[in-house]
Amino acid sequence: MKFYYPGGKHKALTFSYDDGQIFDIRLAEILRKHGMKGTFNLNSSTLADSDNAFFVNKNKLNEIYEGHEIAIHGVEHKDLTHMTEQEISLEILPDRQALEKLTGRIIQGMAYAFGTYNDTVIRIINSLGVHYSRTVNENHYFELPRNFLAWDPTCHHNNDLMKWGKEFLDFPLWRELPLMYVWGHSYEFGDSEERWKLIEDFTDMMQGKDDIWYATNGEIFDYITATKRLEFSANRDKVFNPSTIDIWYRGKNEEPMVIHGGETITLN
Repeated sequence: MKFYYPGGKHKALTFSYDDGQIFDIRLAEILRKHGMKGTFNLNSSTLADSDNAFFVNKNKLNEIYEGHEIAIHGVEHKDLTHMTEQEISLEILPDRQALEKLTGRIIQGMAYAFGTYNDTVIRIINSLGVHYSRTVNENHYFELPRNFLAWDPTCHHNNDLMKWGKEFLDFPLWRELPLMYVWGHSYEFGDSEERWKLIEDFTDMMQGKDDIWYATNGEIFDYITATKRLEFSANRDKVFNPSTIDIWYRGKNEEPMVIHGGETITLN
């Protein structure tokens, strides 16, 4: 069985931005304006108590990041590979707890501070309820991760963003579930209108495409996980979707077909 993204869409586009500086406010609005979604990875210890600080106001997170995902980046933005197992836990779990208390959300995503991680880090964060975490290892391609806890992005916004965007728009229809994943820091746009023009031009180019699913990191993880939970009969003529998420697949002649959550269907 080959799949489509929700709604029978061929491709997906997602963004991931770190550190929670005030430039996130403008970036989050640009993405919303263009019908796109991002995941914003925050350090709870640096969030501000009020407006007009260098970091976003911790009392307005749901307002600032409306329509977007909030994720973990560590309490103090530390390199987890230089820490003991206990220190790793104390850097990640309190960050999750603080962000959940501030937002009322369940937070299960993350980006590694400095992009550093190892097998021990992956094991510990997974035990703390983290399901997916972004690296900074750009793959310069449009593929889903083999391991969502070591999720490589396509490119940083400063690394040929428009080039990769154009290639993504032209990506062949026969490829299954291509994903373009852009990462960076909003402070890199700073006060330069020329730098902001880059992300405006990119979102202008990518917006409103009928074949693109605009999703958060978490939505992509949940959907791909649901596709892997499908249960087939022994001769594969029936399939059951045990999740609550509708799964879209390629029927005859590539026609988009759907298996609703909790539904069993007979395959033709």
